[in-house]
Amino acid sequence: MTEKAADRKPLLSKKIDKFFAGLADAWNFVLRFFKELFVPPYEFKEVIHQCYRIGVESLPLISLTGFIVGIVFTNQSRPSLAEFGATSWLPSLISIAVVRAMGPLVTALIAAGKVGSSIGAEIASMKVTEQIDAMEVSATNPFKFLVVSRVIATTLMIPLLVMYTDFVALIGSFLSVNANEMVSMTTFFVQVFESISFLDITSSILKSLLFGFTIGIVGCYKGYHSSKGTEGVGRAANAAVVMAMFLIFIEELLVLQIVNAIRAF
Repeated sequence: MTEKAADRKPLLSKKIDKFFAGLADAWNFVLRFFKELFVPPYEFKEVIHQCYRIGVESLPLISLTGFIVGIVFTNQSRPSLAEFGATSWLPSLISIAVVRAMGPLVTALIAAGKVGSSIGAEIASMKVTEQIDAMEVSATNPFKFLVVSRVIATTLMIPLLVMYTDFVALIGSFLSVNANEMVSMTTFFVQVFESISFLDITSSILKSLLFGFTIGIVGCYKGYHSSKGTEGVGRAANAAVVMAMFLIFIEELLVLQIVNAIRAF
């Protein structure tokens, strides 16, 4: 930064100018991703490796969380329905809640904490140790190898994890319903699939794609623009989780409004 730029007065205030400058950097980062996405060489091996890390290694945590969510939400909903003698509607209620909102949201939040922090810390540590500079010297495109591959992997794997979470949550719900209402598995899943629509499934998948892209791009951006030093690694990991979760809630709200508007027609 030149002395003239350093001495320049802020347009509004230093914090506001810094905020808008950060938005501009993030926008340019996203644009660069889409530019690099369609330009060879393509890092297929790295994408597959990241898909394994993000998808397969997250299965134990996702399985436990989805199973608990299904049981807890069923047990919490039963007393309210029992007051009206409508416990038979539990499978329908659980399926709508899980497929429309809880499955994608819970999976995205867990992935933001586990995957987002890992991506941010990994890329930040590579920047601190100057591995990214070494990749540029060795004629390797670090942005394509580190950023594009990870964003593609998160975008592809989060929808698969969401569908798996939905299934595990419904299994947990079935065990609770079967133990209390003595409902068979066939009856339970017939009610489940009668309650959800094609719009519910497609909106859940599209929302999951958006969540996956957000987790990947935020983690890569925070890691790629981390400050030098070991402290910057911790800050990058923390900022990646907080920002990804914040954006996920905003996206959930926006997608919900759009889907409700489509459902109203």
